[in-house]
Amino acid sequence: MPHEMSLIAIIAIGLTLAFIFGFVAVRLRLPALVGYLLAGIAIGPFTPGFVGDAKLAHQLAEIGVILLMFGVGMHFSVGDLWAVRKVALPGAVAQIAAATAMGVGASAVWGWSLGAGLVFGLALSVASTVVLLKALEARDRLGTPDGRIAIGWLIVEDLAIVLALVVLPALAGVLGGTAPGGTEGAGLWRPLGLALGKVAVFVALMLVVGTRVFPWLLKRVEETGSRELFTLAVVGQSVGIAFAATEVFGVSLALGAFFAGMVLNESESGHRAVKSLQPLEDVFAVLFFVSVGMLFDPQVLIDQPLRVLAVLGIIVVGKSVAALGIVLALGGSRATALSVSAALAQIGEFSFILAGLGIVLGLLPSEGQSLIVAGAILSITFNPLAFYAADRWSRRGAGEPSEEETAVTVSVR
Repeated sequence: MPHEMSLIAIIAIGLTLAFIFGFVAVRLRLPALVGYLLAGIAIGPFTPGFVGDAKLAHQLAEIGVILLMFGVGMHFSVGDLWAVRKVALPGAVAQIAAATAMGVGASAVWGWSLGAGLVFGLALSVASTVVLLKALEARDRLGTPDGRIAIGWLIVEDLAIVLALVVLPALAGVLGGTAPGGTEGAGLWRPLGLALGKVAVFVALMLVVGTRVFPWLLKRVEETGSRELFTLAVVGQSVGIAFAATEVFGVSLALGAFFAGMVLNESESGHRAVKSLQPLEDVFAVLFFVSVGMLFDPQVLIDQPLRVLAVLGIIVVGKSVAALGIVLALGGSRATALSVSAALAQIGEFSFILAGLGIVLGLLPSEGQSLIVAGAILSITFNPLAFYAADRWSRRGAGEPSEEETAVTVSVR
């Protein structure tokens, strides 16, 4: 296929198959994300038929990451996080540590290095923002105390992983990978200090200058009354700030996009900005998951079924049990603990980003990426069942009848 048609082909065929598989998934009462991932597998290099351009798909996926993280930043509120800090903050940190330890332990059994285990464990520790928000929204729990704790928990996870995305390149050489930018032999503290220093400068500029300049600029554009100009300003700010964060400060596109969204969160034009960005965010988010599916080699299910089951066990059982115990230990109710544990029993976009970074840095073997993608597909598929089980156990603990018992009672009456 001529190069000039590759972009059109990957968008046209990728979105068409994503629609078909996504529609089928929804009809089967599965998350649409499962269909998007399967669409990527269908056009990936490991399955017969049309093979999409992986490089173009990766670049489109990067735009999806930017818009996804911009959306996360737009929903981020320091006040909301502060209100649930006693559970969300220590809980998320403890759960990340527990899941990472489980990942390191499993990878050690498989003979992987410590660096590979750390990347692998971190990738399994963080849940998908998109999946969690959709699950809470479908159950009308976004505004409930349990929903706020789950969202706050996930925000802490996202911030921790954003920091990991910055720190990992600086530590790659020490962990046995390839240190970027000629930092080999520079030691541990110098690259780490340089990376954290750049992040600190970027964050300070965004909080001090960005919170004043960008909302003001967006307000001036809004006053023109031009819808397309307003949408262009929102997209330009999200992508532009993310690109500048990478080129000037050497930090991740995800971090730049996150703060681009956060500085607009409290502005008067923020809510309209979210609505303007939503269609583009949805489309590029679909392309992001399609591109991830292209990375998955189904052969891993045949060659390494026990490892796939181990990964699924860590995500669905290990993380859930850890979250359940942590919330109860922090004084949370049984209902809250079950709700949070079900919400975290899956992995998503940040897991893929971490896996990709681990491959680039020479830390994670390619098999690890396939295992992570397999774990994501399966855990997202089973996540509705996790919520169903959590709801049922929560009702039993509260002495309320289950849905089946309620149905029987109604029929008798």
